[in-house]
Amino acid sequence: MESINGADTVWVLISTAMVVLMTPALGLFYGGLVRAKNALNTLLHSLFLLGAISLQWVLVGYSLAFAPDLGFGLIGGGDYFGLSGVGAEPNTTYAATIPHTAFMAFQMAFAIITPALISGAFAERKKFSAFVLFSLLWATFVYDPVAHWVWASGGWMRELGALDFAGGTVVHITSGVSALVCARVLGRRSNMDRAEPHNAVLTLVGAALLWFGWFGFNAGSALGANALAAHAAMTTHISAAAGAVAWVSAHWLRTKKVSVLGVGLGGVAGLVAITPAAGFVSPMSAMMLGLVAGVACSVAVEKLKGVVDDTLDVFGVHGVGGLIGALGTGVLASTAVNPAGADASLHLLGVQAVAAGGAALYSAVMTYAILKLVGLVADLRVSATVEAEGLDAAQHGESAYRF
Repeated sequence: MESINGADTVWVLISTAMVVLMTPALGLFYGGLVRAKNALNTLLHSLFLLGAISLQWVLVGYSLAFAPDLGFGLIGGGDYFGLSGVGAEPNTTYAATIPHTAFMAFQMAFAIITPALISGAFAERKKFSAFVLFSLLWATFVYDPVAHWVWASGGWMRELGALDFAGGTVVHITSGVSALVCARVLGRRSNMDRAEPHNAVLTLVGAALLWFGWFGFNAGSALGANALAAHAAMTTHISAAAGAVAWVSAHWLRTKKVSVLGVGLGGVAGLVAITPAAGFVSPMSAMMLGLVAGVACSVAVEKLKGVVDDTLDVFGVHGVGGLIGALGTGVLASTAVNPAGADASLHLLGVQAVAAGGAALYSAVMTYAILKLVGLVADLRVSATVEAEGLDAAQHGESAYRF
């Protein structure tokens, strides 16, 4: 236990708490964007997964993601089922200066928020029982394997040389692509002409908390209180700032209106784009990623509205932003920032493209299969009557507001 560093441990524990806070923050962010009659149901998606995915991670998820590889770099074994062997001693394979339990908990926070991100695609129409079953299956058969591929010792994408500092591929590409598949399978909402955000203030509060928590998301991924953590915190904020400015500017050029919600959406787009690159690129590169993501995600959201009912623009922000970040890492990475990374090159760009494409294809196929499986045992959508009444009253017997 002499190798444990107190400052590193404290920083990772604080970062863990910050990332855990991001899931209820996401609930607020999403909750304000839906109609008032569905606000509680939308919040519940995030809040319930704080419990459900935590239990899944303890029982099987952490082991599938980070236990020694079973072969071919595809999945971890059962060494850590029920947190067997996960204690105070460091896991020197991943984090030599903090307790194994701290590393496990930090990774758990990522596992929780990823399926919660997907919930924005089917808000206002998915049956809660189907949501729970889908989320548990998706975490087990999509998130855990992809986390192993990218981050675990022996994972095939890691061995290939793919870079993903804090989850651009593992979190955002998987959730964004899966969200698009969910939106297509479930179909469009009824009465879409009245589907306006009911509380922009709630969404902006959620965005502010997400921005705050993202410092733990990215800087915490340095797994220590060190210079790399400070650098990742700086690039995180710069990209978010650039994303917010770019989104608002792009929206103004199209509509001549200054979008208040665009500040929150653009900030999140910038945060998504910098996530895989935070510990590998310079501050100016971070600004470039944020600017590109702010514009590209804004355009993607507008273009997709007439094609698919991705309720809260999960693919437009997280799928597109994650892809920009993954490929941008291949174009902008520098070993001057992080010797453990790589320098930008055509080879690295190709590796990043293979990793992003592989994760996207796997997520799409598995999400479709899981939805079809869940549909065999439960209705995916609520009835037209329940949708018209609102999910809060019909499914939960509660209301977000009392007038």
